[in-house]
Amino acid sequence: MRIFLTGATGHVGSVVLDALVRAGHDVTALVRTADKAKQVASRGGRPVHGDLSDSTSYCNVAEAHDAYIHTARDRSNRTSEVDQLVVETLADLARKPRTGGNGRILIYTSGLWVLGRTPDPADENAPVNPTPLVAWRPAVESFVLGQARPALRTVVVRPGVVYGGTRGIVADLLRDASNGLIRVIGDGQNHWPLVYDRDLAELYVRCVGRNDAAGIYHANDEGDERVNDIIDAIRSHIPMRPVVRHMPLEEARSKMGPYADALALDQIVRSPRAHALGWVPTLHSVRRNIARLLEEFRGGREDREQAGRRERVRR
Repeated sequence: MRIFLTGATGHVGSVVLDALVRAGHDVTALVRTADKAKQVASRGGRPVHGDLSDSTSYCNVAEAHDAYIHTARDRSNRTSEVDQLVVETLADLARKPRTGGNGRILIYTSGLWVLGRTPDPADENAPVNPTPLVAWRPAVESFVLGQARPALRTVVVRPGVVYGGTRGIVADLLRDASNGLIRVIGDGQNHWPLVYDRDLAELYVRCVGRNDAAGIYHANDEGDERVNDIIDAIRSHIPMRPVVRHMPLEEARSKMGPYADALALDQIVRSPRAHALGWVPTLHSVRRNIARLLEEFRGGREDREQAGRRERVRR
């Protein structure tokens, strides 16, 4: 299948690219720089230069594809505006008539923070109550789902806190622990819904490949882990045990803005619709896999440092 992918060098998009290529799909990935184009090409993707905020920079190339997967997030102060622009552009392309072939697919990447606080298990039918950091996303989700047609399947994937490699919130904890100080927002008794990045990528592959895949899919390992338990596991694997500082939420808000509220959410989440597609995470716990995650983190950091040295030599 010919797939157009945004965010292919981000944490989620990069593992999705790898999984799609392994599954035999032809992936075109939107990139902004020559360096990112090299990254995509080295992993089997077909890079095309463009900018999320300028739909004319990529819509002609994207038109000929069978599936559209949006994993990118604009990091400017126009996040919500650009997100809406991208899904509108991709939806317009996906709705265009075509001769022959199967229907098209549009997949939007949201996140479990749209649920807000869920101390009781929440599945894909739970109402949304987004934390302020992602307040715009439910409207975008609704727009995407509303584009469904007989010849267009629309999907919203809501990942939990994505872990693995050198990026993401758990990797930040590993980095902080290595530096001797871990900051925790609130008392740390809140639960995080978590998902291993490679497991998450396999859900996208299933959504592309299953003709009955449509609607909302949660993606988490259902380990129901408290932040303090994750921290304790990390500390036990660091030779010089780091100091843990619990930061009051009000203080964290003053320093981190609405991101603090997102980190402090207490969420217990279930993914029955994803499991119904045959999706089964290979990892079900962060704390029981800290040794593996530390190895990935250190290996990825070394790879980046070596790549940086090679680039400096070429210059």
